[in-house]
Amino acid sequence: MRLRRLGERQLEVSELALGTWGLSGEGYAPVSDADQDRVIERALALGITLFDTADSYAHGAMEQRLGRLVPDDERHHVFTKIGTFRGASPARKRFDAVYLRHAIARSQERLRRSVTSCVLLHNPSAETLERGEATNVLEELKSKGQIRLWGVSASSAHVARAALLLGADVVSLPYNAFHSGELHAVHSELRDAGAGVLAHSVLAYGMLCGKWSSDKEFGPDDHRAERWTIDEFRRRIRQLDALRPAVSGNVLTMRAVALRYVLGNTLVSSALLGPRSSVQLDQLVREAGREPPYMTDDVRFALEARLRDVGVSV
Repeated sequence: MRLRRLGERQLEVSELALGTWGLSGEGYAPVSDADQDRVIERALALGITLFDTADSYAHGAMEQRLGRLVPDDERHHVFTKIGTFRGASPARKRFDAVYLRHAIARSQERLRRSVTSCVLLHNPSAETLERGEATNVLEELKSKGQIRLWGVSASSAHVARAALLLGADVVSLPYNAFHSGELHAVHSELRDAGAGVLAHSVLAYGMLCGKWSSDKEFGPDDHRAERWTIDEFRRRIRQLDALRPAVSGNVLTMRAVALRYVLGNTLVSSALLGPRSSVQLDQLVREAGREPPYMTDDVRFALEARLRDVGVSV
């Protein structure tokens, strides 16, 4: 497993990371405790050193599992997200100082760490960041050595830009062949800030694997049942044709094309994978490739031209 520098910070992380939302059983079908353990243990065996989670995943149970299984040393890092208050129904966002201090302390207990590698605010608004209350708490805890780095997990360039202006060390953004615009929009700001970049949703929730028909149906407990309208879903399935010509040589699947597209961007510090079994994890790691070039410039340029032709903004 290759390592990459987290921006200009004094931290190296595996270029593939284990994301744990799907593994927690939320958003998709449940995953047994034994299978959850197997995936994490397999990730460690494969050399993955970065694990992404949130205090809200399975009401903190995923943090507890990672705290038990992931070594607390200089090589391995657990990045956790805070700001989702599940004590209310429905859950709501909270980024006030009192809540954040309490949430971070509880998170450190579950992770069995006195120092958290990185705390990310979980989908805050730009207005929340600009008020300064949340970021001041994180800066204070960083100055005291309780957290090493802080940042945001965001869905838009607008939020990412606000965080960078306030000194964020790390930004996590959706980035894949169908959704590259947010990262591209803040490319220069990320470079100038020397911030680490995590790419999430790298397979577009499975869409980019190219295994679904246009009449695919998802179960009632699967978040994807509500993610796309019928027309949007069918349009995306048609747009997958833009990726198919890139399947050639040692790039054997659409999934490999999608992963290598992300890893081919040198701005990305780590790509978050979301396997729900150790078999899926092995497939993802194998198909991502062992070393650069993950995708040559001519292949990337041709792919992006085809994407534009079918209506995808890149």
